[in-house]
Amino acid sequence: MNVKLDPWSSTNIVDYSKLFEEFGIMPFDGLYSSIEDPHRLMRRKVIFGHRSYEHVLDAMHNKEPFAVMSGFMPSGRIHLGHKMVMEEIIWHQQKGADAFVGIADREAHSVRGISWEKCRDTGINEYLVSLIALGFEPHGHIYFQSTSDNVKDLSFELGSKANFSELSAIYGFTGETSLSHMVSAVTQSADILHPQLEEYGGPKPTVIPVGADQDPHIRLTRGLGHKMNMFKIESREDKDGNHYFSIRSKAAPGGALEELHDLIPGNTKLFEGHLDVLGADNFEQLLKVVREVELRYGGYAFVPPAATYHRFMSGLQGGKMSSSIPESHIALLDDPKEGAKKVKRAKTGGRMSLEEQKKLGGEPEKCSVYDLLLFHLIEDDQELLQIREECITGQRTCGSCKNLAAERMEKFLKDHQEKREIARGRLDEYGL
Repeated sequence: MNVKLDPWSSTNIVDYSKLFEEFGIMPFDGLYSSIEDPHRLMRRKVIFGHRSYEHVLDAMHNKEPFAVMSGFMPSGRIHLGHKMVMEEIIWHQQKGADAFVGIADREAHSVRGISWEKCRDTGINEYLVSLIALGFEPHGHIYFQSTSDNVKDLSFELGSKANFSELSAIYGFTGETSLSHMVSAVTQSADILHPQLEEYGGPKPTVIPVGADQDPHIRLTRGLGHKMNMFKIESREDKDGNHYFSIRSKAAPGGALEELHDLIPGNTKLFEGHLDVLGADNFEQLLKVVREVELRYGGYAFVPPAATYHRFMSGLQGGKMSSSIPESHIALLDDPKEGAKKVKRAKTGGRMSLEEQKKLGGEPEKCSVYDLLLFHLIEDDQELLQIREECITGQRTCGSCKNLAAERMEKFLKDHQEKREIARGRLDEYGL
């Protein structure tokens, strides 16, 4: 299929299964049964894929440190697509994650040409007020890229490991791409990795909830994190078929391998540039010792960031819901009655006539109104399943679904906007 994932366009992905083959994204289905009280987006397979999320779940189950991080580019109005990511962040925070939310003003300024003042105003009044209204707790971390010294300093360090060829291969950058645009890409890698800095407790599993179009950022960051680490652990076999681990120095200071040799129990052999550990079978324990030594020698010992991937909501007139296409979305600041009217004008998966609808049934998988119910407006799975069944068997008309969705949308917008006013009075609790 040769899918092109572009985090700055309004890419609409039709066949998500191809992402497993072409980009190495793993299906989420296999993890679902091990999640306690899963979010509705997990239950309904809206979250369809992941990278390394099993490590986040292990930390969650074992009450060990883990983090969640995502960000928002302040380039337009906040809509239901953004709400979905915010809910994933808040769910992880409620499960014990140290939660980080970044406002990508460097990206908005370099890619979209938005002024710093406009970035801050939009970041706070569109995105962060709604984030707080949806339930984000003040013990989390909210920041702007342009004012976070941690992010700016780390992006500079990461930049030493990135080059134009790599950025071009991942993002399609050309000779016409501005340096600021390239810097903003590396800054997003710093966003993703900085929850693992010593200031925030050091290396830990960190999940980034994103749409599939943001996977280029995840792939770049995982690669840069690996390059930044001092050591690489390889699983090997000797000529007799015996398994062993080889710890190889990439940029470790003198004495680091020697210290590992002294700390790791059992049979170890020290060579120039690497240390072989013979007969070891506990990789996680070995990795823990290697990370501890790296941190003592001033390294980062980054854990490869995890990601969850959700499918896109349908735009109200078909295609992808996008901030840059006003008719495609319902903004969280839309007048509640106008939001209800948008629902009633939305494209459905119904047939051409009532007679055909009753005979053939509707097609909920092609219906933007059903997507509104699935993603946002119905919490009860049984209620949603009943609506789906009535649709595909022809018992339910599009008008009845539109009326239900419009009524619930109006109520949601009214309630959310009331909560926003309360949230606005709490901004100082969040350092804003």
